[in-house]
Amino acid sequence: MKTIAAHGSWPSPVDAALAAAHDGRPEYPGVVGDELWWTAPRPAEGGRRALVRRRGDGAEESLLPAPWNVRSRVIEYGGLPWAAVPRPAGGPLAVFCHFPDQRLYVYEPDAASGAAPRPLTPVSWTGGGLRWADPVIHPDRGEVWCVLEEFTGPAPTDVRRALVAVPLDGSAADDRAAVRELSDGRHRFVTGPRLSPDGRRAAWIGWDHPRMPWDGTEVQLAEVTADGTFRRARTVAGGPAESIPQVDWDAAGRLLLVSDRTGWWNLYRADVDADGGLGEPAALCPRAEEFGGPLWKIGLNWFTPLENGLVAVVHGKGTTGLGILDPDRGTLADAVGPWTEWAPTLAAHGSRVVGIAASPHSSYELVELDARTGRTRVVGAAHTDVVDPAHHPEPRVRTFTGPGGREIHAQVYPPHHPGFTGPEDELPPYVIWAHGGPTGRAPLVLDLEITYFTSRGIGVAEVNYGGSTGYGREYRERLREQWGVVDVEDCAAVAAALAAEGTADPARLAVRGGSAGGWTTAASLVSTDVYACGTIIYPILDLRGWATDETHDFESQYLHGLIGSIDDVPARYKERSPIEHVDRVTAPFLLLQGLDDVICPPAQADRFLTRTAGRGVPHAYLAFEGEGHGFRRADTMVRALEAELSLYARTFGIVRTDVPELEYRT
Repeated sequence: MKTIAAHGSWPSPVDAALAAAHDGRPEYPGVVGDELWWTAPRPAEGGRRALVRRRGDGAEESLLPAPWNVRSRVIEYGGLPWAAVPRPAGGPLAVFCHFPDQRLYVYEPDAASGAAPRPLTPVSWTGGGLRWADPVIHPDRGEVWCVLEEFTGPAPTDVRRALVAVPLDGSAADDRAAVRELSDGRHRFVTGPRLSPDGRRAAWIGWDHPRMPWDGTEVQLAEVTADGTFRRARTVAGGPAESIPQVDWDAAGRLLLVSDRTGWWNLYRADVDADGGLGEPAALCPRAEEFGGPLWKIGLNWFTPLENGLVAVVHGKGTTGLGILDPDRGTLADAVGPWTEWAPTLAAHGSRVVGIAASPHSSYELVELDARTGRTRVVGAAHTDVVDPAHHPEPRVRTFTGPGGREIHAQVYPPHHPGFTGPEDELPPYVIWAHGGPTGRAPLVLDLEITYFTSRGIGVAEVNYGGSTGYGREYRERLREQWGVVDVEDCAAVAAALAAEGTADPARLAVRGGSAGGWTTAASLVSTDVYACGTIIYPILDLRGWATDETHDFESQYLHGLIGSIDDVPARYKERSPIEHVDRVTAPFLLLQGLDDVICPPAQADRFLTRTAGRGVPHAYLAFEGEGHGFRRADTMVRALEAELSLYARTFGIVRTDVPELEYRT
């Protein structure tokens, strides 16, 4: 028999501290000899990323103690921050990027001397300094090849990127001139080089403003000479309207690439002739599914070739699975298991592939698939139920109808508690979650932040609004020049549909989101009357400021596609910006901001609050020192989550005494 109590008032074992302790996920797995390495979040240690290994006997251990933080800031969102190679004697040799100073370090974790990591690269005080990502160690050359991001002036757009070779002997630690450049600088953005099996050719991806990598990229192919220089680099695939997010080689020396030339990111293979030209790429498994995704970080991989000629692929529509593709037959065999989301970071070892996967009932863990037997097993960061799983909600994958009859994809998480239920005559409040990006997607996975609300009697609906990835290029380009319109309309349509069908209380709807989701939240509050309140998290609020000098280089021209050129449609930048319409805000809101955020800077939040002051709308502002774009520290996440619940309790008339009262301004 369940206890009847008002929605939102239910007690829950999932408190904010528990949710914060399990925030984040493992990333960037790699095989080093018979060991598996990856990076892991440490919210309780200032949000650092630890480098972890699983030994051959199954024991897991951290390779580097605090305060070592294995994380790159290239394009601010980062990328692959480490590489390692086994050695016959002395144990593995590792190279990694340390977040505070962004230098590359070399480390021998099993060396008898127990020496600390040694710097390989210098510090630069120009602009954002020197940054490194996507390293590959070449011990025979005594170098590590990677992407260099170099600031040339004080502005966030005073930056160049190149493929470089860094000596492993430490000679570049105090001398930038010792870093050998490999690429010719023809592209503003580049991924790391991938060497052909014979070492004679290198392939990488480049693109330029105003394109984003999901708009159009180009594959570069160069000869690698005996002294390790690149020669005769040329563009062999891609273009302004073709997005290629990954390239690699198969064992026979053929180029593998993911392209959306048909409207879906599919996998292709092409021969390279003796002169370095590329034959016509052939689709290996043409489907109306995605075998790739948005390149938000440098070094992501949706596929990895195996030694037997097969290719492991992450693919799907809406959700993703891990499959083994036979490129000659075009057949695809999917891994068996509960996982509904596989991260685009695969690692191969012989006929086995390791990925990072999660499901609605399990957090992200490292899973190994044996391509010979089809068997899967968890091999690292194994999920454990920190509370009785009966408290987790059961998601419902839904397709709603938006303006003009367009489809809107969403995941709905109804309120759920094994011991409580709401009164028959009361509909529950719901919070509409708008994901970041906006070129991204809300994955169908266990999220303790969602459980935090649903186990208290508050429903959550994650909306993959028009512009989201996972549903083909046509779906994601619905947002072209329509940001602040389509995303707002789609979220409102889902909220209205939930209310109309009797799932949600129409008077107790909220909207929340971070980054681009923060923009959608703020834009919703100034342009609709659907929501009773909103939680705006490290948002974009002023398009004109963001389009000039108030964000980082990577996204500095993102608005060309999302809004249009500021030179061509300047009025649209004012019309769409929430900061220009604070007089329309009538619903209470909570604004959460990291003070070290260089992507969505606190200056925009400050201006928004200044214009809001004195208008009589209750609002609260929490700013967090030491936090950037995306909260990583446990204490920050606890305060933010409790503040959000406090906002909903006050607005929805819910009695709770277990969260601090917010200090409101008007």
